[in-house]
Amino acid sequence: MIHETVITTINESNECHIAPMGIRHDNDLFVIAPFKPSRTLDNLRVSGQAVINMTDDVSIIAGCLTGRRDWPLAPACKVDGYVLHAALAHVEVEVVSVEEDALRPRFFCREVHSTAHAPFQGFNRAQAAVLEAAILVSRLHMLSAEKINSEIAYLQAAIDKTAGERERLAWGWLMESMDEYMRAQQQRAQS
Repeated sequence: MIHETVITTINESNECHIAPMGIRHDNDLFVIAPFKPSRTLDNLRVSGQAVINMTDDVSIIAGCLTGRRDWPLAPACKVDGYVLHAALAHVEVEVVSVEEDALRPRFFCREVHSTAHAPFQGFNRAQAAVLEAAILVSRLHMLSAEKINSEIAYLQAAIDKTAGERERLAWGWLMESMDEYMRAQQQRAQS
């Protein structure tokens, strides 16, 4: 099972990087598997620590995927790092082992500290639609235009019926990014 979260890591200059990322559990350990190359990967290698943020604010996920990475943060409690203000809960972790891989090394992390900040208010179909669209945007280079268009058409109904302001904003960012990608692909095909 993959849990969609937002990972915060720091580099050697204490600069925070915010990245949406699915994590897994392996017994009592959290498994973070960033793609090569990525800043999350580099930061995990440098610091050996991360904060796993659980949030229902899908605009953060969509924002990060579309170049909007300036989100309010607070210092973590036990690790060198930062917690998203919008986190409903967070877990501070440290790397205990790494399983190398050519595409996605797996960092096995133990919990150092965790805190719940706010209650989870329940599921919203628009949040799920934004999350699925964000995953599509992160994989545009691997999918056909037909697949992308089919998925977006299906997800649009949830946005139309159940989205709040944050979900509509996030959806708009993702659609802009997707449109830009599709236009660039069409221009390449025509040249």
